Amino acid sequence: MIREPALSDVAEYAYAATVEPPARLVFTAGSCPLDAEGRTVAPGDPAGQARQVMANLETALAAAGALLTDVVKTTVYVASPRRADLVAVWEVVRDAFGDHEPPSTLLGVAVLGYDDQLVEVEAVAAVRAGR
Repeated sequence: MIREPALSDVAEYAYAATVEPPARLVFTAGSCPLDAEGRTVAPGDPAGQARQVMANLETALAAAGALLTDVVKTTVYVASPRRADLVAVWEVVRDAFGDHEPPSTLLGVAVLGYDDQLVEVEAVAAVRAGR
């Protein structure tokens, strides 16, 4: 992941990433805060939903033979006009990646697809050959 000294270091994310060949790209759909029965978890709790979203994202990646450490880009959607909700979600997403910091876009949006849904995360991963 690329951090650039000419750009602000206030941002808690990398600005860019590269993928060197050979690598297999994995594109995920937006991971939603749904449980195994399709119910939205943690209604009204953006951070709680973010935890479920990241668990679901990890499961989807694993099904494609990828790990969170293979992710090279995310887009994080939060259905809230409150910046504090965006920050709370971002902290959960960032912490789920640990020391791995893929570039990410964080957006506040008006509405997401499921009843009571506040959070969605999509990702692009690059899996090295041989895995």
